[in-house]
Amino acid sequence: MEVNVQHYDDIIIGGGKAGKTLAPALVADGRKTALVERSLNMIGGGCINIACIPTKTMVASANVANTVRNSAAYGVKANTPIVNLAEVIQRKRTVVQSAREMNLHNLETALDKNLIVGTARFVAPKTIEVTTEEDTRLLTAERLFVNTGTRPLIPSIPGLTEVEFLTSESIMELEHLPEHLIVLGSGYIGLEFAQVFRHFGSGVTVIGQSEQILSQQDPDIAIAVQTLLEQDGIEFLLKAKVLRVDRTGNQTILQIQVGDREITLQGSHLLVAVGRAPNTESLNLAAAGVASDIRGFIQVNDRLETNIPGIWALGDINGGPQYTHISLDDYRIIKANLIDGSNRSTRERLVPSCLFIDPELAHVGLTETEAQQQGYAIRVAKIDASAVPRAKTLGQTDGLLKAIVDADTGLILGCSLLCHEAGEVISTVQMVMQAQMPYTVLRDGILTHPTMTEGLNILFSKL
Repeated sequence: MEVNVQHYDDIIIGGGKAGKTLAPALVADGRKTALVERSLNMIGGGCINIACIPTKTMVASANVANTVRNSAAYGVKANTPIVNLAEVIQRKRTVVQSAREMNLHNLETALDKNLIVGTARFVAPKTIEVTTEEDTRLLTAERLFVNTGTRPLIPSIPGLTEVEFLTSESIMELEHLPEHLIVLGSGYIGLEFAQVFRHFGSGVTVIGQSEQILSQQDPDIAIAVQTLLEQDGIEFLLKAKVLRVDRTGNQTILQIQVGDREITLQGSHLLVAVGRAPNTESLNLAAAGVASDIRGFIQVNDRLETNIPGIWALGDINGGPQYTHISLDDYRIIKANLIDGSNRSTRERLVPSCLFIDPELAHVGLTETEAQQQGYAIRVAKIDASAVPRAKTLGQTDGLLKAIVDADTGLILGCSLLCHEAGEVISTVQMVMQAQMPYTVLRDGILTHPTMTEGLNILFSKL
């Protein structure tokens, strides 16, 4: 049978942050461009539909509940909060819906009929087969950009596939509060949901594989976070291995090995949050000859090029840091190199991050451990969040601020802030690092009193 082949200059597979931003830029550059997105429910990518935006919307609701619960400390009498999870979820859907509609409008304006909702797979290095609800078509292009993102990783644990469990996606569709939520995983996703549901009123137990939560962080920061969450009433089981999962009646039962003893833990709901898996297996990368690593992430160089000329990989799928702001920077690299005629790469880019618990944990640059491993002579400054006047006025004195400075040059190597509004304050540190100015700029700069950022004056005066 005759299959119609459509020819393009550029094809983007997946419309996450990088892909959806790149498409209009390529069109504006005069390139005939198609963007293939597998589902109308994923227009705009993971961030706005199933990740950052909906989760932070729920975090905001949880923080309100917690504020009400603790209002007496501020001289305000309020009744115990009643959390209506269905209404929390409805609020989240409204926020997501408006973001999705805006993204759809932007893509349709730029691409018109070349926004294709369907599933793409390679059949040759520069040819993809796209299956839509109506048909299957072949598309070819000079250049292809893969931006298909990740999904929740489901570990192989005996019995897990036979029971109902939640992922970071399905937990955001619950209509009723779990009585006792067991969270498998002690990284960003697990901890954010753990505190959200604890603040909503659920019992919460977190199970972690390592001896510390947040394995990328320095031990002092990880312990401080754990202590704060324990004060919230969250229980932790660390250095734990789940041997088996069963479901009896309305309880999920886990057999867990902790050290040399076996314990049984039961809860009403189980959230599996042990990481993310790449969306590559349906792409049929082998047909294009595109190399991926053992976990399935596409391998790229520092210009985001795969091993096949004319094919790039952007966003989470390329195995870099899994943040929307990194995906956006991946777009900037492609735009600089392919459209603007300049030269950019992933080398030397500073990657900030924020764990949106209350108080937030923000980080940029090297940890103390990493700085030592890389052979720097370092000086470390540390203060309690309670040393910041603004924190006192807010009654938000939990946490600590920590900075690592190169003893030879005075340049800031890294910073971790566990405090109120840390995600905002970290940007100030990052800008000083990007400008390659010494830490004394923050020590001696006139910062507004009383703000959380003023804490940087206090922190850096400890060096």
